[in-house]
Amino acid sequence: MGKISKSIVLSLALIIFTGCGEEFLEITPQGSINTESFYKTEEEVEQALIATYDVLGHQKGVGLPYAPVILVSDILSDDAYAGGQDAGDGFDENELNTFNIPTGNQIVRSLWKRNYWGIYRANFTLEKLAELENASEAFRTRIEAEAKFLRAYFHFELVSLFENVPVMTFAPKGIEASITPQSTPTETYNQIASDLVDAIAGLPTSVTGSELGRATTWAAKSLLGRVFLFRDGVYNQNMEANGTTIDAAYVLAELEDVINNSGHDLLPDYATVFSNAGEFSIESVFEISYSDDPPRWEWGNEERVEGNLAAQMMGPRALQENTHYRGWAFGTVSHKLYQDMTGDPRRDLTVLHESNIGGTVNKTFQHTGYYSNKYSTDLESQGTSGQLEHNNTTNERIIRFSDVLLMAAELSQNVNYINRVRQRVGLSDLTGYTDDALFNERRMELSLEGLRYFDLMRQGLSVAENELTVQGIRGPEYVDEQALYDVTFNPATKGFLPIPQDEIDLSNGVLTQNEGY
Repeated sequence: MGKISKSIVLSLALIIFTGCGEEFLEITPQGSINTESFYKTEEEVEQALIATYDVLGHQKGVGLPYAPVILVSDILSDDAYAGGQDAGDGFDENELNTFNIPTGNQIVRSLWKRNYWGIYRANFTLEKLAELENASEAFRTRIEAEAKFLRAYFHFELVSLFENVPVMTFAPKGIEASITPQSTPTETYNQIASDLVDAIAGLPTSVTGSELGRATTWAAKSLLGRVFLFRDGVYNQNMEANGTTIDAAYVLAELEDVINNSGHDLLPDYATVFSNAGEFSIESVFEISYSDDPPRWEWGNEERVEGNLAAQMMGPRALQENTHYRGWAFGTVSHKLYQDMTGDPRRDLTVLHESNIGGTVNKTFQHTGYYSNKYSTDLESQGTSGQLEHNNTTNERIIRFSDVLLMAAELSQNVNYINRVRQRVGLSDLTGYTDDALFNERRMELSLEGLRYFDLMRQGLSVAENELTVQGIRGPEYVDEQALYDVTFNPATKGFLPIPQDEIDLSNGVLTQNEGY
């Protein structure tokens, strides 16, 4: 976790849960440490919490393919293709890109397992906290709030990707993991809302130093906004949290509290946001920290890598190190996005054109000539030690203050919040609010940050189908046949991924498949 101490994470004597319906990973206790003798002090329980944070940085399930959520969601959207070295390299990713997703797709299973791994650790932390004797009330309040924030985060990632998922508020043992049935979306969203409301009350208002990367009350309020807007857009329903209705007015008040009282603000220069100088900046409400400390050398078990694998995957396959070191060219950016951003001053800071990459670029599968300029293998992000591909230091900005402004604009229909975002990049003010203007501004401001696909889903299936079905849009740098770039959205799935068939099999039919698969 970058700023959060990592040296303690791998030494924890946790029996790590590796996915719903999967057996436990056997870990031999180091020395005399085990779950019965450990977690008896505040320091030891806090280590369990830090191990939960560590899962945020995991970009694959154990023994499964790389599946960074930001990359997968951009590939699902109209902003990026699968990419990769060749058609075989990007085969599983292209099943997602073209919406021809078999239930055995292992990237899908990787997403499932990673999130349940995080949920298990959050629940494990809460259980050990409850058993802890002689802990201060302040310690209990904060650790519980952080664990619930993380549990909500992982559950939301699951429900927004898969819709029908088991809610887990306990650390399952043995067969319990396999036989936990799916909850309704209503049950899942209500649990997420309850966890976030509880977290808001117990989280600190700021973190500094070694705590950078840990959640604040402002992060929880902002995440509640994101959850509500997706819930309301897809289902047109409110949420309930411990008997309180979480509706638009409730969420707007929380977002405006962030805007008016958090101390967060827009950075003056948009170009700074995704630079090293922009990490943990005034604009960053919540971000995941990556680093080259400790450096990772060997291949295998990349879920333990501390570097940003998404940035490594999305970097161009530059053959000379003038501006970028060699990435893997996944998530090649679409000409559609490049066209849509014509005239917007954020385009060149969002989309990297191959002409601006020092040296020769290998034209790979679904080559468009465009790459992400927000997450990439630029030399500034290159690790100083360890295996080159494992140590990219770029932090992932999960919630930025500009997103908070745009969420508040959507709920309040207050154009001034949109204009505040536009003014930062020198654009003229809009004279009035419209949904079209709001979503256009979100596209310009937040493209290639993993949000576009979900923004389309919550506008309705007809909007999603119209935008995600892309045929015949070719740019000047495209190679290979047009058919390799054509995409047809499958509305029968409602935009959700299939429940991994391996998990259904392990559950002996307790889990059932989603519609359209």
